[in-house]
Amino acid sequence: MTKITAAITAVGAFVPDYRLTNKILETMVETTDEWITTRTGIKERRILKDKDKGTSYLAIKAAEDLIAKSNIDPAEIDLVVLGTATPDLPVASTAVYVASKIGAVNAFAYDLQAACCNFLYGMSTAARYIESGKYKKVLLIGADKMSSILDYTDRTTCIIFGDGAGAVLFEPNTEGLGLLDEYLRSDGNGREFLKIEAGGSLLPPSEETVKNKQHYVFQDGKSVFKFAVSNMADVAARIMERNDLSHDDVQWLVPHQANKRIIDATSNRMGLDPAKVMMNIQRYGNTTSATLPLLLSDYEKQLKKGDNLVFAAFGGGFTWGSIYLKWAYN
Repeated sequence: MTKITAAITAVGAFVPDYRLTNKILETMVETTDEWITTRTGIKERRILKDKDKGTSYLAIKAAEDLIAKSNIDPAEIDLVVLGTATPDLPVASTAVYVASKIGAVNAFAYDLQAACCNFLYGMSTAARYIESGKYKKVLLIGADKMSSILDYTDRTTCIIFGDGAGAVLFEPNTEGLGLLDEYLRSDGNGREFLKIEAGGSLLPPSEETVKNKQHYVFQDGKSVFKFAVSNMADVAARIMERNDLSHDDVQWLVPHQANKRIIDATSNRMGLDPAKVMMNIQRYGNTTSATLPLLLSDYEKQLKKGDNLVFAAFGGGFTWGSIYLKWAYN
């Protein structure tokens, strides 16, 4: 029996029009363009300014872009998985709403939450459904409206994040293309370093939590950076070793766009030429769940069938991991 693998067959993306530049941030918090650029690599980020639109809007737009480009019938989609840290509502699944709005009337849908590893973990999830043989088209979306959970008086976080969404379609492949290996990790001891303190069952919303700004993202930057640098590099190197891949065998590193220094450390550990490293952090900042699919969208025209791609990400929780995927189309 021919082995079924899960291959990416289409990509879509969406970012809002508004550009929040470092120069604008200089007027909002005590920071400078030079400080942000040298420490993060970010020059600007996109922000969804419409208060009446949430993460679902971004996700729908990315999915519609994919559907239009690939000319697929949304009614043929079997499953919609949405990776997000900023769902529209605390209980009702945002993915279910998105599926309905894009016309995926025959799909079931749900949200996945693993912070900045949402899309990476989602790739693993989508692949298992495809490999089962029961599902033929799985739409994976990564979307976040990070501006909705940022304190724009906190320079440690507001300079980093942006809004955006990306989507990929997974379909069965029998040519040995698609997702070939994964190494996914997590460590709950890290949850104190990157979190939103209030709003969950542990600390429900109250007048006091709002007053204390506990519904915004908190990050212990030094601790997160330390863990991310070592762990993202480790898993990327491990996935190469497990699959006997040399730096010459890898066409592209697809790294989570959290910080240029973390990306550089990962690519250096892999021995990759900088030209093989996908990067758009300078334009979008950290869009959390959307970083990986936005990279695929930006670099799609450069990808060739059979290219070896190594994905790597690190997120709150802590969550991290790496995936080896062979590209399926030109």
